[in-house]
Amino acid sequence: MTATVAIGEFARLTHLSVKTLRFYHEIALLEPVSVDAATGYRRYGTNQIERAQLIRRLRALEMPLSEIQTVVSTTDPAVRDDALRAHLTSMETRLHDTGAAIASLRALLTEPTAPIRVQYRVEPAFPALTLTARVAHADISGWCGDAFERIYVALADADLLPAGVAGATYSTEFFADDVGEVTAYVPVAGDAAITDADLRIVELPVRIYAVALHDGPFEDFDRTYGALGAHVAEHASALPDEPIRERYLIGPDQSHNPADYRTEVCWPITAKGANS
Repeated sequence: MTATVAIGEFARLTHLSVKTLRFYHEIALLEPVSVDAATGYRRYGTNQIERAQLIRRLRALEMPLSEIQTVVSTTDPAVRDDALRAHLTSMETRLHDTGAAIASLRALLTEPTAPIRVQYRVEPAFPALTLTARVAHADISGWCGDAFERIYVALADADLLPAGVAGATYSTEFFADDVGEVTAYVPVAGDAAITDADLRIVELPVRIYAVALHDGPFEDFDRTYGALGAHVAEHASALPDEPIRERYLIGPDQSHNPADYRTEVCWPITAKGANS
C-alpha cells in the first residue's frame, strides 16, 4: 500500500531539500500527489521515492533539468536510454577536458619553458579546398572536426587527392574577440566540381612566416603561441591583420593520441622581418 507523507518527511526520505521539492513542483518535474487547498501543504506518495532518488542522482551528474524531465517522464525505454547515453558521453568529454587542463597546468608550474626553435619560411601560393565560417573560440575543436570531414568527403566524391598538409587560418578577431573567421583547408592539385555548396577551391596567397613546431595536445597551445609571438615581437616585423596559419602535420585524423600531435604554428611577418 502506498502511504503519503508531508513535504518535510519526504525531504528526509529522499535527501532533497524542501526548497528543491517546491521548485521541482513548480516546473512539473516532481509533483506532490496532493496539495491542501486551504494551507497549500504538499504531500508525496512513498511510491515517488524512487523517482526522487533518480532525479537527485541525475542532478549530481549535472544533467540539465529539461533532459531529466525526458528521462523520468518517458515511457519509451529507447528515448530514456538515448538521453542517458548522450549525457554520459558529454560527461566523459568534460572529464577528459578537465584532466587535460590539469595536466597542462601542472606542466606550466613544474616544467621550465624550453627555448623555442623558430625558422623563417616563404610559403608559396597554392590552391586548396576550403571551408570558411565565423567560429567561437570555445567551439573550434568540434568545428574543425566537422569541417575537415566535409572537406575530405568532398575530395573523395570529386576524385581529388590532397596535395599537401591540411591546415587552418585564424583571423585576428578570433583571438581578440573569442569569435572570428576561421578557414579550414586542404591543398589540392587541379580543379573539380565540388557538390558541397559551402566549400570553395581558392588560392591561398604567398606569405612569409616565422614557424614553430608544437608537439602534443592542443590544451597547452598557448605556450607555443606565446613563445613564437614573443620571438616575432623581439626579432621580426609581424603582419598584425594577417591570419595566423596552423599546419597539422599529425592531427586527430591521423592519431587518437593527443601526445602524438605535431602542429606548425605559422606567424605572418614582413620580408624585412625575415631578413632581420
